[in-house]
Parts: sequence; C-alpha cells; structure tokens
Amino acid sequence: MQIIIDIFQNKCLLSVAIAWLTAQLIKVFTGYFREEEFSVRKFLSGTGGMPSSHSATVVALLTSSVMVYGFRGYETAASVLLATIVMSDAMGVRYETGKQAKVINKLVEELFSGKAKDPQANLKELIGHTPFQVFVGALLGLLVGILVCSLLP
Repeated sequence: MQIIIDIFQNKCLLSVAIAWLTAQLIKVFTGYFREEEFSVRKFLSGTGGMPSSHSATVVALLTSSVMVYGFRGYETAASVLLATIVMSDAMGVRYETGKQAKVINKLVEELFSGKAKDPQANLKELIGHTPFQVFVGALLGLLVGILVCSLLP
C-alpha cells in the first residue's frame, strides 16, 4: 500500500502524467473543433499535432526534477538529456517522416487512380511536430511542472 502512496506523492511522476493528459485533451478538443470529430483513440495514442505531448512530458519531468532535486542532481542531468533527444526527434526525424508519408500517399493515390485500393494502406502523416508545436508543448510542460511542485507538499 505504501508504494501506491509513494507513486501519488512523486512530484516528477505526477508532473509527467498531468502534462501528458493535458496535452492529449487539448489535442482532442482542438481536433474536434478543426475536424468536427471527437476521437478517444487519438486521445490515447495520437502522435503529432498541437501541442506536442512528448515535449510537454519531458519538460514537465525536467522542470519538476529541477524543483525537487536542484540543478546538481543527476535526475536533472538525465532529464536535460532526455528532453533534448525527444524534442529534437519530434521536430526532426518524425516531422520529416510525416512529410515523406504525405508524398508517398499522394503517389500511391495517383498510381491506383480508378483502381480498387485498400483505404487502410495509407501511411500515417501526422507523426512529428513543427517547432511551434514543440515550443507550446514545452511551455505547457514547464507550467505543469511548476504548478505541481508548487501546489503539492
């Protein structure tokens, strides 16, 4: 029973969970207003879009690590490294992969025009993030980390 209490008192873990939950909820509602589609599936497993939940979670971890352990803690150093890798991957590799998927889907559509094509064959295009989406996610993570660490004993 003590382990459950410890988990719910872990400011770093709570910051990460709340940042992810908040970012995903924002995506669902902005997606609904943009596409008029409410999708729980997007909430649970959606990648890409505004704001970056990846950035929100790693920056929430970094912020809470700084507030709990200070700048000298190894937890903070590990969080800086993780945040750098995750955010650069979201803006770089995964964003470019999404752009390539869009081109491939268009080529396949042109190639199979007039022929039967499996609609499930399309590649997922919304994979990565623009720098602005990463920035907004990072800002969200910063705010969540500060709030969680300031409000919890």
